[in-house]
Amino acid sequence: MTLDASARLEVDPLIDDPATRIIVCCGAGGVGKTTTAAALGVRAAERGRKVVVLTIDPARRLAQSMGIDSLDNTPRRVKGIEGDGELHAMMLDMKRTFDEIVEAHADAERARAILENPFYQSLSAGFAGTQEYMAMEKLGQLRGREEWDLIVVDTPPSRSALDFLDAPKRLGSFLDGKFIKLLMAPAKVGGRAGMKFLNVGMSMMTGTLGKLLGGQLLRDVQTFVAAMDTMFGGFRTRADATYRLLQAPGTAFVVVAAPERDALREAAYFVERLAAEDMPLAGLVLNRVHGSGAAGLSAERALAAAENLDESGIVDQGPGNAGVRDAAAVSPESPAVDHSPEAREATPDTLGSSPSEIPDVHDVHEVHGVHEVHDVQTAQQLTAGLLRLHAERMQVLARERRTRDRFTALHPEVAVTEVPALPGDVHDLAGLRAIGTRLAARS
Repeated sequence: MTLDASARLEVDPLIDDPATRIIVCCGAGGVGKTTTAAALGVRAAERGRKVVVLTIDPARRLAQSMGIDSLDNTPRRVKGIEGDGELHAMMLDMKRTFDEIVEAHADAERARAILENPFYQSLSAGFAGTQEYMAMEKLGQLRGREEWDLIVVDTPPSRSALDFLDAPKRLGSFLDGKFIKLLMAPAKVGGRAGMKFLNVGMSMMTGTLGKLLGGQLLRDVQTFVAAMDTMFGGFRTRADATYRLLQAPGTAFVVVAAPERDALREAAYFVERLAAEDMPLAGLVLNRVHGSGAAGLSAERALAAAENLDESGIVDQGPGNAGVRDAAAVSPESPAVDHSPEAREATPDTLGSSPSEIPDVHDVHEVHGVHEVHDVQTAQQLTAGLLRLHAERMQVLARERRTRDRFTALHPEVAVTEVPALPGDVHDLAGLRAIGTRLAARS
């Protein structure tokens, strides 16, 4: 499988360009986003840049592959990087990032009230969209520190890659929405007037919510809203700022996909969404592409050869030694052998310890012939099996090529690079380095 040079994603110029400050790896789940992000980070660092990789992958494979015991919300220096650059890695701690926002934008007393609120604890730990939003918050924090030349982001594993783009707006809209404002109204009115408003103006809503959520949870929500009142505008402001950061020229989106129909369909949908949102797309990484060192042998020819071996059985074989019953016929120079009991008894030390252990020469040649036939059968069976395996591999290659060509026909403007499938999992820096080399390879 090869790509036209004009449509190839050039990885090294992308990561070498000092204007490239953020690379966002995105795509469907299970296509290798985390490995791709880590490999890009390693390659960029070893080419002289100071890099931090932010992962949201809960499997912690990134830490293991980089030789770090564990990752947390603080960037950790990765040892073993060759060259003049630096590599740091971190794993998003969603709740801790939310806590940092509260602590940074509220006084100590109000921050404590928020952090101890049960509804806030649930919201910060698992509210829909919180992880994606906090990933963007952390990205904004890292970019604002101006400490790294390049930030590589591994987007959250989610059912839809679009969640990553929607989360900042979605959570910002929730915290700044009519429902929240309605819950804030009693606290803003205050005192008995507030209670009267709550009991009369919101009786139907609170009654329904009380039945669905429970009275205590509703009170926790209202307490949380009252404490967060001054921060809601900040969430919307930061969400908008992060969105603009994703649209900035210094950001590059890299869509990662496997050469499979569903993964490339979602990749195509994501490419279209990025274009609609005016976000800069660098290209597509087609991961785990299969290849063959014998691509000249088609699947059809391999299957035909395998069937021919099965049908022909043992080919080009003479009668062999199995049919030879006259010892003298084995070789003209073979001496005549006396099989009398006296002759056998005369040579016990040479051929065996007793007459019963001395094989008949006819039997020896018969066994040798059977072995030869068996070896030929085994070789043919192995050859036929290998031909069928090769045919299956070529069918996989053809299917991947059709899937890729369908994508490139729909999106000829998208640059693509292919990463060959590796025989095993990537579990160390050497493996990440090898992936980086394949990412940047021209053929």
